[in-house]
Amino acid sequence: MEPSRCVSTALKRLPFNNTALKKLPVDDSEEPGSRTVPAACFSRIRTLQPLIRPTFVALSRSALALLDLSERDVLSNPQAPEYLSGSRLLPGSDPAAHCYSGHQFGLFAGQLGDGAVMYLGEVESGTHGRWEIQVKGAGVTPYSRDGDGRKVLRSSIREFLCSEAMAALGIPSTRAASLVTSDLYVTRDPLNSGRRIPEHCAVVLRLAPSFIRFGSFEIFLGRDEFSGLQGPSAGRHDIRAQLLDYVIETFYPYIQQTHSNRKDRNMVFFREVMMRTAKLVAQWQCVGFCHGVLNTDNMSILGLTLDYGPFGFMDRFDPDFVCNNSDKRGRYSYQAQPSMCRWNLARLAEALGSELDAAEAGAILDQFMPTYEVFYLCIMRKKLGLVGKEEPEDSELISDLLHLMHNTGADFTNTFRLLSRVPWPDEGHGGRATVEPVVDLILEQCASIEELKVANKPTMENRELAMILSMAQTNPVMFGMVADRPAVSQQLELMGRLKELLETDQVELKKKQRDDWIRWVSQYRRRLPRECDGTGDLSLIKKERLSVMNSTNPSVVLRNYIAQNAIQAAENGDFSEVNTLLKVLENPYSDAFAEPLDGPNACAEKEQNKRILAYDRKPPAWAQTICIT
Repeated sequence: MEPSRCVSTALKRLPFNNTALKKLPVDDSEEPGSRTVPAACFSRIRTLQPLIRPTFVALSRSALALLDLSERDVLSNPQAPEYLSGSRLLPGSDPAAHCYSGHQFGLFAGQLGDGAVMYLGEVESGTHGRWEIQVKGAGVTPYSRDGDGRKVLRSSIREFLCSEAMAALGIPSTRAASLVTSDLYVTRDPLNSGRRIPEHCAVVLRLAPSFIRFGSFEIFLGRDEFSGLQGPSAGRHDIRAQLLDYVIETFYPYIQQTHSNRKDRNMVFFREVMMRTAKLVAQWQCVGFCHGVLNTDNMSILGLTLDYGPFGFMDRFDPDFVCNNSDKRGRYSYQAQPSMCRWNLARLAEALGSELDAAEAGAILDQFMPTYEVFYLCIMRKKLGLVGKEEPEDSELISDLLHLMHNTGADFTNTFRLLSRVPWPDEGHGGRATVEPVVDLILEQCASIEELKVANKPTMENRELAMILSMAQTNPVMFGMVADRPAVSQQLELMGRLKELLETDQVELKKKQRDDWIRWVSQYRRRLPRECDGTGDLSLIKKERLSVMNSTNPSVVLRNYIAQNAIQAAENGDFSEVNTLLKVLENPYSDAFAEPLDGPNACAEKEQNKRILAYDRKPPAWAQTICIT
C-alpha cells in the first residue's frame, strides 16, 4: 500500500512512531481470511478495504486537538474522509490488528482480537502526549472470524457520541475524533427478529494512549477446563514478559523507574491497575452508566472505558438495570458492575501467572471492594454537596436516597441535579413548606403508578413463581433455601412491590411518595449544617456546595432514546441532530444553553436550543424500556 501524495499538510505532518509494532511481536503472514495467530501481539493488514463515497457525519474538535489537528485542518482536505476511515493510507501509518483473548460472560473464549478494528499507528503530540489511532469498522482482519469487519451507522453514532460524552463527564475513556458514513451497505438484524435489512457502513476514528486490555494477556493461557479452548500463544511466557515490560515501561514509567526488582515492580503495577479499575467503576455508578458487556476483552489495562456496545445510562434508578438484551441473567447489571470488575481483575492475575506473587495478588484483589467503596462514597458525597466533612452516617443517607429513588421510580440524572435546589437549613423555617417546592420538582421526575407496575413485574415465568409460592405452604424449609438464592429473592421482592402497587391508586401513591421525599430531604437538610464547623464563612460554604454539586451532577447524559432520535435522522441523511447532540454532551454540567443569544443567527440558535434543553427532561414512558443489543 502506497500513501497518497495528495494529502493536506496537517494530516501529512502527523508524527507517527508506531512503537507497539517495534517492541512487540508482529504477525507478517499474508494468508487471507480469519486464522489462529500464534506468537504475535499484532497482525499486519496488507490490503485496505475502502468505503464507497465516505462522508463525514461529525468531528470532535476536542479529540482532534489531541493530535494537534483542528476541524479546519480536516475539512479543508477533500480526501480526509478516506484517510480517517482507513480507506486511504495516511503517510507514516502502519495498519495492523491486535490479537487478544477473553472471558465472555464468564467463559474463556480463546482467540478473539480486533475483528473490525484497524490500528493505524501511534502519534506523539508535543502538547498532548502519545495517542494510538484506530479505525473501527474498516473491514476484515485475521480476527474477524465469521464477521465482515464492518460497523453500521447506528452503532457507530452510539460509540462516537458516548466516547465524547464520557470524556466530557470527566470519566476516563477512549476518544472518538471522527465519524464517517458511506454508500457501502451490509445487512444486519437490528431487532433480532430474523429480518435482515441493509444498513450504511460507517467508521469511527478512535484514540487512546493504548487499546491494550486484560484480554491481551490471556492469549498466553493454556487449555481451559470448561470451554476446552486455549490462547493462540499458550505457554509463550517469553512474549507475555515482553508485553508486560512494554506496558509498564510505556504507560507506567514511574513504576518502572522506582522498582528494580521485577516481581515487586509487577505487584505495584497490578495494584495500580486495580486502583484505576475501582475508581473507573465508581465513576460509572455515580452517573448511572451501565457498560453492558464487561468481558475481560473489554477491560482497559489503563483504566479507560473501552468498547461502547450495548451501553446505557439509566433513566429510572434501578439497581438491577440491564442494558444488554443478550444478558438474560443480569450478569452485567448496574449493581453487578463492581463485582464483575473484581472478577475480571482476578482473571488478569491468572493470565499474568508467575509474573505476580499469587498470595500478594490475592491480597490486592481483596482490597478492590473497599477501594471502590472509598471512591464511590467520595463522589456521592460531592453529588450531595457534602465536601466539608465526612460523617459516618453519610453512607446511610446515600443508601436511603437510592432506596427511595428506586421505590418511587425517580429519574437518576435529574433527581441528583435537582438536589442542589434543596434550601440550606437557615433558608426558611424548616417545615414542609420550605422543602415542598423542590420535592414537587423531584416528584415530576418520578414514575407513575402504571410505570411502576411495569417496572416491578416479575420476569420469572408464572409457572415457576407458582411452584415457589406453593412450596412456601407445603415445604417451608425447602422454600427458605430456594428463597435465599439471589435470583429468586429478587423475584419475590418484585412480587411484594407489585402487590403493594395493585392495592393502591395514583392519588394514594403520590401522597406516600411526597411524604417519603419530604422525610428524606429533611434528613438531608439536618446533615448540611455540619459542613460548617463554626469558623468558616457560611456564604462561601453554601457557594461551594452548589458549585461542587453542579459540577458533579450532569444536567444531561446520552439517554438511549435521545441517541435513537439522532440515529434515525442520520439514517435519513440528516446529520445535524448528531452534531447538535454532540454540542450538548460536550458541556454536560452547563446551563449555558439556556442563556439569551444575540447576533444574526440568534433565532435559528434559539430554536435549536429548545431541542437541546429538552434533553434533560424526564424521558417518555416508552423510552424507559429501550434495551440495546
